[in-house]
Amino acid sequence: MLHDVPHDTRTLGADLRALRKARRLTLADLADRLGRSVGWLSQVERDMSEPAVADLRDIAKALDVSISSLFRTASAPGEEGLVVRASARRPIGSRVAGSVEELLSPDLTDDFEMIHSTFEPHASMMTPVARPTQEVGYVVTGKLTLWIEETQFELNVGDSFRIRGQAYRWANPYDDPCTVIWVIAPPVY
Repeated sequence: MLHDVPHDTRTLGADLRALRKARRLTLADLADRLGRSVGWLSQVERDMSEPAVADLRDIAKALDVSISSLFRTASAPGEEGLVVRASARRPIGSRVAGSVEELLSPDLTDDFEMIHSTFEPHASMMTPVARPTQEVGYVVTGKLTLWIEETQFELNVGDSFRIRGQAYRWANPYDDPCTVIWVIAPPVY
């Protein structure tokens, strides 16, 4: 059936493999960073071995994600891999002060990911970031100042934007939070 999702796309191992590949790391590269064997990492990615919390902390650091993003919330029967309830979103993202990011996608195994970002009032990320991705964002609430390369844009509710590997930075100099929905390909979180 079309709505059936293979079991292996709903696991910690599948998410770790997707994150590793998004960062263009081989099994050997990541195993070396972790000080672990390729065999051990391969077993973790194939869900044949369960990493300890200390291992997850090291993996999260090596992949530059929050450790909480590696933990899943239980889904209702029939919803796993298909539906993400608002109360069950996984925190994810850059962990920049004043920015809260949550995964809207059921997992990290697709060719893209959807992120719900909240930019707190008067928060900013002024150090430019460039990623090997294509990203599209849509402003749901509030206002946001966005720089793509050196061009400044004032974004309002209903505005959208695209970033194709360019350096960007943002600021919310306003008194209200700003919510943006991002689609990022390939997944980076």
